Amino acid sequence: MNAYSASRLDALPPLREVIAEYGLGARRSLGQHFLLDLNLPRRIANAATYLEDGTVVEVGPGPGGLTRSLLSAGASRLVAIERDDRCIDALSPLQAASGGRLIISHGDALEFDFDELEPRPISIVANLPYNVATPLLINWLRMGTRINEMILMFQAEVADRITATPGNKSFGRLSVISNWCAETQLLFRIPARAFTPPPKVDSAVVRLTPKAERTPKIDLSLLESVSAAAFGQRRKTLRRSLSQLDVPIAELLLKSGIDGGRRAEELSVEEFAVLAAALSDLRASP
Repeated sequence: MNAYSASRLDALPPLREVIAEYGLGARRSLGQHFLLDLNLPRRIANAATYLEDGTVVEVGPGPGGLTRSLLSAGASRLVAIERDDRCIDALSPLQAASGGRLIISHGDALEFDFDELEPRPISIVANLPYNVATPLLINWLRMGTRINEMILMFQAEVADRITATPGNKSFGRLSVISNWCAETQLLFRIPARAFTPPPKVDSAVVRLTPKAERTPKIDLSLLESVSAAAFGQRRKTLRRSLSQLDVPIAELLLKSGIDGGRRAEELSVEEFAVLAAALSDLRASP
């Protein structure tokens, strides 16, 4: 980032003034909660690895607090995806100050085509709208190593589920899917009072680094099916909870080598993958 671009970013008005000027009252329907203390967005931006090397994607920039921090931290190409018309207008001065580094995409992040992004590597850094955070994450995990890194803010309880290990009370379907697809790390927590308006719960920032190799090789939809069945009745043994799958449960357990008397929270992520591979084999059998 050159000195001219930095000075233009520093000259932008405070976020409170931007919010007031453009009437950016947070909308519950869009899951909006704004961080006005720029120290926190800076901390999120500084956690990212690839800011200067490829393309950074931000979802739901709102008035642009994290956007400013990403640009100030050196993002060479930043694509900000925003649904809210009001925020598109509010981001225009920031785009002008970015020296051509900020591209604003007006639309739904669930429908965004990541395959068209260049240059690589691709990283996603975002304070995710609460109401679509989990569907967005699952979509991105499906993309594998087409995404190199994700630094994402979630509700604290969702972050705990993403990073939970077997035996932890938060360990569940989202834990299995996330940790099968990526290395996960909870970076830090952010109290609800740091947001405007404050949500009812605290938040936390998670780093996810997609894995290049996943063994055995399985379709993610199979892992979703197995984990959904197992944790859908988590108090029951696997012999009972997995019986809703469309294969003979005794054969599934025998083929996987998993004891049907165990419960879902006792299995490792790798054992869930073995179950998913056995499910695939049985569904493929005549």
